[in-house]
Amino acid sequence: MNIRREAESGSSSDAIRVESLTKTFGEMRAVDGVSFSVPSGEIYGLLGPNGAGKTTIINMLSTLLKPTSGRAEVAGYDVGRHRDSVRRSIGIVFQEPALDGKLTGRENLEFHAMMYGLDRETRRRKIDEVLSLVDLSDKAKVLVENYSGGMKRRLEIARGLIHRPRVLFLDEPTLGLDTQTRRRIWDYIRMLNRDTGVTIILTTHYMEEADALCRRVAIMDRGRFVALDTPARLKDMMGGDVVSLEFETGTGEMLEEASKLPWVKTAQAHDGCLSLTMEKGERRIPQLIALAQGKRLVVSCVHLRKPSLEDVFLHFTGRTIRDQEASLAEKYQVGHRRRGMRR
Repeated sequence: MNIRREAESGSSSDAIRVESLTKTFGEMRAVDGVSFSVPSGEIYGLLGPNGAGKTTIINMLSTLLKPTSGRAEVAGYDVGRHRDSVRRSIGIVFQEPALDGKLTGRENLEFHAMMYGLDRETRRRKIDEVLSLVDLSDKAKVLVENYSGGMKRRLEIARGLIHRPRVLFLDEPTLGLDTQTRRRIWDYIRMLNRDTGVTIILTTHYMEEADALCRRVAIMDRGRFVALDTPARLKDMMGGDVVSLEFETGTGEMLEEASKLPWVKTAQAHDGCLSLTMEKGERRIPQLIALAQGKRLVVSCVHLRKPSLEDVFLHFTGRTIRDQEASLAEKYQVGHRRRGMRR
């Protein structure tokens, strides 16, 4: 991808342009040469397990981390040369809460608006506007320590919008929230994008979140993009239905034999389960069970469904996101123990 150099004033139909962006921490390559662009007004998703590099990309684009190599522009400004201009052009909601619980919702917003140099009248008008936008006007005078988790996330989103940024970064915006609250946050994100036109970059490891919100999704694994397209096209790549067979004693030779079947498009084995994509899966299940029985394998459960983004991740990486997160957690724990032994 060739990123056109632009003047500091910044003028582009793309809100974000990234070329060969890389970040290393010692020997670990957290982000490995990713390139992409995001048109203005799009909701763009970075989907992958914890540790895949999603937050590192956000931190580089928001100037909190300096790239090891490559370059990026946000709102037309180079993240390395025009850091202040980038920061004036963005809003960000971090994974970890960053609100003062001893202040009211309005006071939290007031403090943030003052940091951006907004005058008193502009602060009052903007605070009223964003509180209304996230449906918290009636809670403006309540201490944040008395807010629910969903209310806190909505207030953080309001804070990120108070200076009317061109780009809003949402880093795992619904992490730790219950399903009902998570879906309400989705509604607010869609509304914000529709009513304000703000470009939104969303990181998540929730498949349904990326599917529900994002026009395009970049699936990340080990610091790289393994797939990038609309959720519908990514799922269409799988072709047809997904039939999953769970076995009592492992997949045995079933993966190899199933892969030879002319109507099987993809085949993956993981954690004692075989996932196959095919057309008209309901008609093929009896044949698959017969094949398993011929191999003396006991099928304990059969699932038939349409492809999901989890299937796309499995197709490109050979592992589920849950498997990958468990592997990364184990790797971290081993490294932590080793560092402890060296002390």
